[in-house]
Amino acid sequence: MDQPKLERLLRLMKLMTGNVNYTVNDLAERLDTSYRSIYRYIETFKDAGFVVHKLDGGIYKLGKESRYFKDISQLVHFTDEEAHIVNQLIEGLDDTNSLKQNLRKKLSSVYNCTSMASSIVHGKNASNVNRLLEAMEEQRQVVLVDYASSHAGVTRSRVVEPFGFTTNYVQAWCYEPESGMNKLFKIARIGSVELLPEQWQHTDKHQEGYIDIFRMTGFASHRVRLKLGMLAHNLLVEEYPLAERDITPIDNGYWMLDTQVCNYVGVGRFVLGLLDDIEIVDSPEFDEYITELLKKYIDQRTNI
Repeated sequence: MDQPKLERLLRLMKLMTGNVNYTVNDLAERLDTSYRSIYRYIETFKDAGFVVHKLDGGIYKLGKESRYFKDISQLVHFTDEEAHIVNQLIEGLDDTNSLKQNLRKKLSSVYNCTSMASSIVHGKNASNVNRLLEAMEEQRQVVLVDYASSHAGVTRSRVVEPFGFTTNYVQAWCYEPESGMNKLFKIARIGSVELLPEQWQHTDKHQEGYIDIFRMTGFASHRVRLKLGMLAHNLLVEEYPLAERDITPIDNGYWMLDTQVCNYVGVGRFVLGLLDDIEIVDSPEFDEYITELLKKYIDQRTNI
């Protein structure tokens, strides 16, 4: 099999296993080939032992019950941080090394984006993820049975409209009609997922937030600038690899982190552990947040 055909097959596999639904014409357009070729590739999948589902509207998907689906998923799925590290390793190769361009070309042709998502889940979590995927594909409401909320400190069932996952399937984006809010629900805290007959009723309100470099998720955006010493810099890039994109070296062995965060919880925890090696720069709201935390701690210690 020639390389261009192999690349198209891998890209087609990625498209047919994702959360977005595509018709044959959609697939042909994205792969820059003919719809006849797409049909031939689909037959190739079938001959290799994969299950292919044809859904309403002429949409084709690779079934997760396919014999090799789990093995293939483990080989080709990356989290954002894993993808970033792979890219850094490739960039570390000498520019004269022919492998560098070939590896970069193959990865980009397969994934078609910088986000290589979705690690594999197991056990009860896998069952719940599959139910949520089914609900998203059919645009149905679900019940998150016995969801254990860390914020409220209670366990109860929640009716939601699931519409997306974080990149590693750890959490699901859902719209909750009861509260009128888009929320993240951790898969590990869901007892089970029950599909309801009701279709989505609030599609226009579905909105995903984003995940900052400290793995916090939300809708708000707050700029934070930190001057990092060597220890803080090294620990930051080791613990949060995506932070490297927002770091600029400055003179005398210091670095500047200039990033956007969803909230101050993640970055606050990091700064509090390295106060003697970090300087908060031009970030008055974050400075006030840290000051209040320290004041609260001092007051607690004083009252002991």
